[in-house]
Amino acid sequence: MRFQIYLNGFCPYCEMACELLDSLGHEYDEIRIDLEPKQRDVMVERSGRTSVPQIFLGETHIGGYDDLAALHRSGGLAELLAQQAGDEG
Repeated sequence: MRFQIYLNGFCPYCEMACELLDSLGHEYDEIRIDLEPKQRDVMVERSGRTSVPQIFLGETHIGGYDDLAALHRSGGLAELLAQQAGDEG
C-alpha cells in the first residue's frame, strides 16, 4: 500500500516527510495542492486540517510530518503497515 501526501512546493515539513518515507523505503504519491487547488478541498475534507503535509496510508490519516515522525519513533508506523498489509491479504 502506498502513502499519499498532500503538499506544496514551498514546505520544508513536506520535504522532511518525503525524505523520511524515502529513507524507510516506502512509496508514496504526492498530491500538490499548490498546483491542483481543488485537491486542497479534498485534503481538508479527508483530514479536517488545512496545513501541509497531510499524510495518509490508504484511508488512515496519519497527520503531518511531526505525527509521521512520532509514529515511526514509537514503532507505530511499522505496526500500521503490518496491519494494512494484513487487511490487503
